[in-house]
Amino acid sequence: MIQHLDVDGVPTLLAPTGGPMRAGLTFRVGTADETLSRAGITHLIEHLALAPLGLADYHVNGVTAPAFTMFHTQGSEADISAFLTAVCGHLSDLPMERLDVEKDILRTEWSSRGAAAVDDIPLWRHGARDFGLSSYPEWGLGGLTADHLREWAARSFTRENAVLWIAGDRVPAGLRLPLPSGVRQPVPAVSSALPQTPAYFVSGARAVVLDSVVRRSAAAAVFSGVLERELYRSLRQESGLSYTTTTGYEPRGDGYATLRALADALAEKQDAVLGGFVDVLAKLRVGRIEQADLDATVAKREDVLGTAEVDAARLPGYALNVLTGEPNLSIDEHRAELKAVSLADLHEVAGEVTSSALLMVPGGLTADWAGFVAAPTHSSDTVEGTTYAAKQGAGALRIGVDGVTYLGSDGPLTVRYADCSAMLAWPDGARQLIGSDAIVLHVEPTMFNLHPAALPVIDAQVPADRHIAMPARKPDAIPQPSVADQPARTPGDRPWWEIAAIVISGVAVLLTGAVSLLVTYVMVAAGTEPGEEWLWGVVVAGWLLTVILALPIVLLWRRRR
Repeated sequence: MIQHLDVDGVPTLLAPTGGPMRAGLTFRVGTADETLSRAGITHLIEHLALAPLGLADYHVNGVTAPAFTMFHTQGSEADISAFLTAVCGHLSDLPMERLDVEKDILRTEWSSRGAAAVDDIPLWRHGARDFGLSSYPEWGLGGLTADHLREWAARSFTRENAVLWIAGDRVPAGLRLPLPSGVRQPVPAVSSALPQTPAYFVSGARAVVLDSVVRRSAAAAVFSGVLERELYRSLRQESGLSYTTTTGYEPRGDGYATLRALADALAEKQDAVLGGFVDVLAKLRVGRIEQADLDATVAKREDVLGTAEVDAARLPGYALNVLTGEPNLSIDEHRAELKAVSLADLHEVAGEVTSSALLMVPGGLTADWAGFVAAPTHSSDTVEGTTYAAKQGAGALRIGVDGVTYLGSDGPLTVRYADCSAMLAWPDGARQLIGSDAIVLHVEPTMFNLHPAALPVIDAQVPADRHIAMPARKPDAIPQPSVADQPARTPGDRPWWEIAAIVISGVAVLLTGAVSLLVTYVMVAAGTEPGEEWLWGVVVAGWLLTVILALPIVLLWRRRR
């Protein structure tokens, strides 16, 4: 049984355990509450709160997820009391002397983490906002100041926005939670970047992944288990196509849950895995669900509910339900819900899964043959403005008062300033605009014939709080057009100094050439007297000077061509 208590104004959950005491402090704030230009702020605060603790002799850790942040530990009563009290103290007075160090640690953490098959799914479903931000790097770290962090901590890490859970027989003696007062933060509104579903997108991963949004229910949780059994039986046991077939069901905190499924594949078997995966979904969608699979999945979940540690194991999820306002059921209520799930309920969930599906398919494949529409990779509209031709290829960049459009052969890419989630800015003038719909638009000054005033227009129109300063790039990382593909220069492209040089050299050539010609004519016509042979040296020098003065004209003319 889970008891509801209170510690220093923080709702507290207590459940018995037969093992070591463990505890966690969960806050209703996560990456989904951030913006792309401030991405990483919650994670940074988590690190700052833990940093002064140093190397502990017992288990301590922190987790920053889309909808929550949790600090948890396992150890003696004294260890747990000291850990949680210290964390709350650090959250109330962040150790800013560690700010730059922890930023570097977070950048290292991101750069060293391995890519997972599901990493890109959030941005394809939600765009560059709320629940889609977990797909992006923590680009906001560089611009975060001490004031930004204090403001975010005062808003999010408060008594009213926290729940403490303890697996043990009592609240540790001496435990204090010195958190400031605040308000409970609601789960962020969930956005969508998909005009319609079911949809699919192409990825380089060697796996097929399904992402669906379903109503939170016991039937949906059971369906996840039934789907895993079907995928395992079809793709591994019968066909031998996949090694890993797995599913997951994760409540979002707003009455809905994310249901995912994955099947891996060898490069030469990807099309077969995709076909088998779609066949399993179609089978469940039409109601061909085995009673034996339903019974086995329910029995497995009932076994978990019958363990002695079930209440202690439920504490983290129970705490999140308290924070989000979702109902918490007793063990008996859970059992009753499971036993009530029918094949008809699973058939209904299968319809929800299919209608909301986002399918990730391996490169070179599509899923339109199975009724899935391609997720948008280009924009449906363009902006009005000044068009600048590319220095290479047939593309063009259009910059207007309300946004920027790249006009390419595959379709336009448009990011309007009002919908720009972030703009990455490099010292060499390059810009990368990321729309809230996850459309990415690159502006490379070296690749377009831009007017000098074009970039300042973009910088001024994108809201200042969405600018992200990026480090300088190495020269070989800055794209340059191929020389063979550069368009011929026209007289209008010629710098003023070239024209001036041609004119001055031309006048000088005419004068020296005329004088040299006249002297040569006189010398030939009149002849020379003894002792006047040196005049021929003057003639030769005059013609040599004429050639030298003509050389700049020749070189500049060849450059023009």
